[in-house]
Amino acid sequence: MTPREFDESDARIRPARRTRPRSKDRPAHADAIQALVTTVDRGRTTCITDGGVIVTAMKAREMGPKSVVVGDLVNLVGDVSGTEGTLARIVSIAPRRNSLSRTVDDAAKMERTIVSNIDQLVIVVAAANPEPRRGLIDRFLVCAFHENIKPILLVTKTDVAAVPDFLHEYETLGVEIATAAIKSETRERDLANLFSLLNGKTSVLVGHSGVGKSTLINALVPHADRVTGDVNDVTGRGRHTSSSAIALPLSPDLSPSQGWIIDTPGIRAFGLAHLDSNRIVAAFNDLYEVTQTCMPNCSHHEIGCRLNEWANPDGVVNAERSARVASLRSLLELKDSNPPAID
Repeated sequence: MTPREFDESDARIRPARRTRPRSKDRPAHADAIQALVTTVDRGRTTCITDGGVIVTAMKAREMGPKSVVVGDLVNLVGDVSGTEGTLARIVSIAPRRNSLSRTVDDAAKMERTIVSNIDQLVIVVAAANPEPRRGLIDRFLVCAFHENIKPILLVTKTDVAAVPDFLHEYETLGVEIATAAIKSETRERDLANLFSLLNGKTSVLVGHSGVGKSTLINALVPHADRVTGDVNDVTGRGRHTSSSAIALPLSPDLSPSQGWIIDTPGIRAFGLAHLDSNRIVAAFNDLYEVTQTCMPNCSHHEIGCRLNEWANPDGVVNAERSARVASLRSLLELKDSNPPAID
């Protein structure tokens, strides 16, 4: 028997393993309903629909790494009944009109968004215990001006100590200052004034631990039941009582027309490296027009900066204008500096 000769036709090429090609078409989710994110905790998001139904949801895989934060308007699909044990899916996030973010690491410029879609940034400081610190206040103001958010400086514990004089300097920036006594006879009046400022708005409270944010929220929103803490007598630091941001309705019947108040964990450092200096300058309407006549790439700290002429017309120092220029320059310096160590 003559041995058979093999040629190329006898070689069997193993076909490449193939999977079904992934379709580029994505579901339209035409039946999705819109809801407001009120808290995010360990991968589970609590939302409230326009009809007042509280729904627990998780982010859909197709959304990728995009984060969901308190204040976001999201679209939900799946079980949106709000029944205990059910879980809906977040399939998209509406464009944010603004956000409150901080840089976690100024060297790497890692930005972390805290809340979004807010009307007012309420910077809570205590008149004493703990003492107010200018550095953190200025950083919050930079972010508020950058995002076109109305800032309000709220001073608590005014029955313990008087409002520090340096806080009144912020009034030259157009920052409204409110007070809130803790136990004195003016407490009810202060709370009424504060409620009128917050009514109908979405406001976020920020500040050190121990300044009284949770105490204020319990007074303004009796159904909140926020845990409160004390200030350590040795370190002067407040104890963290809020572990994550949460939005609470000012009205117990969840009426959105009454507004929302967002409580945040106490913050000890607030980096600004992610911000654009030009937008900070643009937040000062009167100064922005002056800076447009400056030399190209002016740092606004130079001798030839036009802000110097504006603050000293005809060589005469104008105290009010000089104060505004000094405030702007201090904010620009903060933007490029590392977050201060806050004890």
